[in-house]
Amino acid sequence: MRLFSLILILLITAPVKAATLMIVGDSLSAGYQMAIEKAWPSLLPDVLADKNQPLDVVNASISGDTSGNGLERLPGLLSQHSPDYVLFELGANDGLRGFPPNLIENNLNQMIELAKKSGATPILMQIHILPNYGKRYTEAFAAVYPKVADQQGIALIPFFLDQVITHPGWMKDDGLHPKAEAQPWIANFVANQLINHLELP
Repeated sequence: MRLFSLILILLITAPVKAATLMIVGDSLSAGYQMAIEKAWPSLLPDVLADKNQPLDVVNASISGDTSGNGLERLPGLLSQHSPDYVLFELGANDGLRGFPPNLIENNLNQMIELAKKSGATPILMQIHILPNYGKRYTEAFAAVYPKVADQQGIALIPFFLDQVITHPGWMKDDGLHPKAEAQPWIANFVANQLINHLELP
């Protein structure tokens, strides 16, 4: 009886491990040309905690990654980190290289299915690209994301860059990457989107 009571006390008092979100992205999430602790994924846990949504965050983003690179890395990442949620922020580099939208769609579908099989809940971020390749391509590219999210039955959250790019002084001279000054706003924006799709105690 005494042993049972001790076990019960330990179970009650043991800290509950926070769920884990893994972000699989490119330079927009990897902290391009800045200290990693200033990048929005590093700021995200504190922002979520302030909103009473504690979540551990693993930033598995690499600058320059395409959706194909993400697909290649994903099995190892899922095995290593065993995340509860996976946020996919990929495709911008595919678009910049003019990759066919159906290739991006196929890669995203495969990644989402791998995440589901691992037991994680996938979340997809909408990506838009600059209209350098013409209206037809940019519209076909953008349409991939709602199509995949709908087919897979998963959440699609808005692209943070659509709003960051409108703020003077928040973008680097390349016109593609947010500065460190924009990262706290991005973290708050992403947190507000995520909390609609998290199932946390």
